Amino acid sequence: MTSAALLAASVLNTPAMAGEEPVFSSGVQKTPYDDSFWGADPDYADKPYSAEAQLKIYGDKRAIQTPRPLLELGRDIYGSGPFSESSYAFGSLNPIDQQLLVYGDWQTAIAYNDNGAIRQGVVTTQLRLDIDYKITSTERLHAFINPLKRGNNITRCTFADSHNNVNDEKPGGCDLELDFDLDAFYFEGDFGAIASGLSDEYSGVDLPFAVGFMPLLFQNGVWLDDAFHGLAFTVPAINSRVFDISNMDITFFAGWDKTSTALDDAGEHANIYGITTFIEANRGYWEAGYGYTDLDDQDYHNVTVSFTKRYGGWLANSVRIIHNFGQDRKTGFRQTADGTLLLIENSFVTSLPSTLVPYFNAFAGFDRPQSLARAAAAGGVLKNTGINFETDNQTGFPKLDDTANDTWGFALGVEYLFALDQQIVVEVATVQVRGDASNRNAQGDQYAFGVRYQKTLDKAWIFRTDAMVGELRNVDDISGIRAEIRRKF
Repeated sequence: MTSAALLAASVLNTPAMAGEEPVFSSGVQKTPYDDSFWGADPDYADKPYSAEAQLKIYGDKRAIQTPRPLLELGRDIYGSGPFSESSYAFGSLNPIDQQLLVYGDWQTAIAYNDNGAIRQGVVTTQLRLDIDYKITSTERLHAFINPLKRGNNITRCTFADSHNNVNDEKPGGCDLELDFDLDAFYFEGDFGAIASGLSDEYSGVDLPFAVGFMPLLFQNGVWLDDAFHGLAFTVPAINSRVFDISNMDITFFAGWDKTSTALDDAGEHANIYGITTFIEANRGYWEAGYGYTDLDDQDYHNVTVSFTKRYGGWLANSVRIIHNFGQDRKTGFRQTADGTLLLIENSFVTSLPSTLVPYFNAFAGFDRPQSLARAAAAGGVLKNTGINFETDNQTGFPKLDDTANDTWGFALGVEYLFALDQQIVVEVATVQVRGDASNRNAQGDQYAFGVRYQKTLDKAWIFRTDAMVGELRNVDDISGIRAEIRRKF
């Protein structure tokens, strides 16, 4: 059967039997067969194989050399085929491909910081390890450990330790902080994949979940950034033509121990319950959430909404609101969550959109707003507003007030990424006080200038340095300079 006959058969959806003349539709004609169109495969016997020459065919592109995990057992994280045969103990539709990885980073920093009350030079080091045991493509056990950190104390050596305005300089010393307790340990999976494996039939449902001592982060950590004992599950990939929603996820979560939001008189942690959603609509995306903090007289409601969109090809903008309400404390105790935060984040698109990024972030806080839950290492609710609101959680690097309690302010800066191998950020920022002084952490207006520079030394090593100076009204000024080296694996 000729190629023309095959084409005609496919066009007319009729069989073309051997010896039969095919029937053509109008506009189709038979092409005569010509042996000269065919030839033998090329012979490269006189041209030895060259891997370099093969790379040049594709523009001399090469595999990116990436740092390897400390430990790799089972299937390689960046490996290629052929793969070993999977196990089907959980069913043919949920194959088991076990993999154990240990990865993370080792970070060492030196700094000299003046936090107003205390001036201190310090060298610190910490080792953050992620332990990931993959069972199937959707089920895994995950743990996190920092063996050189105990609580909020990191392994360190101090020097030039003194108090401002007091001649009481202390001798330097070193503290080894060893702690092998797990900072996170949880199981995550997908009920749909598990059901498919057990029933040997495709479930048609995706329902990812996590349970254990787990970290959760919503709205880039502005609304929630904490690790606690709890559970969460998500209903993903919802869409609606009526409401012009191309994609929507809804996540339900609960936490009942180690939540970083409130403690009772006996030191018991609050329970939290919440729901959050991510919606792609209106040519941007919405994020919204509701959370309830359950703890004696500190019970309160926490709601949030944000919208992110690019406007006119020159402005990327996010508007976020957090509102706390409903707390009714006992007589003599002030409320801790009874405010509103408005946060507006802007980055501007330049002629170098991937490398030159000016930004202007502004905020206004009324009374005492707070996130639903924030770990101590997560900093304050304004941590992402600018580099002058961000400490390093290692050397005690100084920062402006990041609580937004009865204050307003902004961060204005520019980021340049060179050839994507290094970064420099220059920023000015301010905190302006307003409202009731008893609500505030800031004693007066604050101003700061900060600079950050970091560079990749190779695929595993990163160098970074920061410097800032701050003028704080009614209290001592602050300043700091630090440098760090980080090894990723």
